[in-house]
Amino acid sequence: MAQIVVRQLDERVKAGLKRRAAAHGRSMEEEVREILSNAVREGIRPERRLGTRIADRFRGLGLQADLPELHGQEAVAIGFDR
Repeated sequence: MAQIVVRQLDERVKAGLKRRAAAHGRSMEEEVREILSNAVREGIRPERRLGTRIADRFRGLGLQADLPELHGQEAVAIGFDR
């Protein structure tokens, strides 16, 4: 297993890590390992495209109708004139 040393760590950061570790029932070293592992996992996740993010945001809100695909159709601006 590899080891790293973090120098010049702000005391407030250290205290925050200690509180966070206690809240999770872990040692500070275990907490830092978990934080680093999560950061690496998140960094290699493929980026979700816009349509997927929109669908995820509104999933489960009760929309029953299928929305038509508009590929290749000309966009038409809506008019707000009265």
